[in-house]
Amino acid sequence: MSLRTAIVLMSALGVLSDAILIAFYPQFFETRYGLTDPELVGAYIAAISIAVMVTLPLWARVARYVETLHLLVFTQCLAGVLCLASISAATSTTYWMLSLLMFMCKSSYLLMFPYLMRHLPAAAHGLTIGLLSVVIHLGNIFGATLGGWLLQDTGPDACLWLMAAGDFGQMLICLYLIASGRVIRDLGQTATPPAQGTARPSSALLKLSVLMLLFDFSVYLVRPFFTIYWETLTDSDQLVTGLVFAIPGLVALLALLVKQQAGRYSWQVPDRLSINLLLGLLGMLLQASPVLPLILLGRCLYGWSMFQIIVKLEVTLFRISTPADYARDFSITNFFQNLGVLLSSFIAGQLASHVPLFAIFLIAALGLLVTLLFDRGYCDVERQHAPSHPSESGELNHVH
Repeated sequence: MSLRTAIVLMSALGVLSDAILIAFYPQFFETRYGLTDPELVGAYIAAISIAVMVTLPLWARVARYVETLHLLVFTQCLAGVLCLASISAATSTTYWMLSLLMFMCKSSYLLMFPYLMRHLPAAAHGLTIGLLSVVIHLGNIFGATLGGWLLQDTGPDACLWLMAAGDFGQMLICLYLIASGRVIRDLGQTATPPAQGTARPSSALLKLSVLMLLFDFSVYLVRPFFTIYWETLTDSDQLVTGLVFAIPGLVALLALLVKQQAGRYSWQVPDRLSINLLLGLLGMLLQASPVLPLILLGRCLYGWSMFQIIVKLEVTLFRISTPADYARDFSITNFFQNLGVLLSSFIAGQLASHVPLFAIFLIAALGLLVTLLFDRGYCDVERQHAPSHPSESGELNHVH
């Protein structure tokens, strides 16, 4: 197993572990602790975001002095242990404490993303990011499906066992890579002496970070209560609900295949940020409809636009950064992204208590409009995103 394949597999396990309960926290807290307050769910998901956004920059700093894979062996093992400990948490307060410590340790696996980018040619970044985006979406598909099935037929403890298995799986992959000698030693690139220093984050990076915050706030505003929204309209069981929740992942896989074929045959796939933001906005409006086929169409447009926008923004990040600063700059943008998720989770909980659930989709659509206006007025990603390298489309095979 190559380093590249191992990192993709680690990403899949990490996302799968995260996605098992992310769509079902309202049901999880009601089943396990008898808690039904939607504001509590929003606050908990916000707390997860805080845990990740605070600890990832710390792990990035630690990785200047400890090889990344060696660090992950420790942190993922500890995350798995904490997850197992949370199974026996008798109160919601104890569960909160143990699970948030778990997410603090778990967040370190995100360092594998800039670690991989440092060891790939720039021409391969676009499709590699696309592949990882699809892995994330597919992880959400299987995670949401498994989570819905386990929560319905087995109970919440089984979900936590599976989450812990994902953490231990990542630890074992790191141990395998270290033992097989496939580790690329990297401290010389990441440990920049303080005397030399790295430049302060550029204005372009900060503008891109704010754009990511606005985008993530908008698209994740609808996530915490989509399953409740769907079940109130259809009376579906949780397995079907999980599949509907994961539709954007299937669309992302289709988008990656289309992108790969377009590169082989010199087709042009529209990937302008403004176009895809408008498609995402339309997808949000359609999901606010009570007509089920329109909701499903909206999920498809939502998934297509999310894939295109995520790839565009991440490629832009690595174009305006330098390999030595990838981990630092990635942690900066990740901080803003998690801040967006934090705000969306908190506000979603408030909104779910005071407005009809369909109205949340309308507010999310407004957020995407604000994102579009910010890009056109201040950021202009299209100008920063230089034309792709002619050979970029052919690099997907190397990623596999």
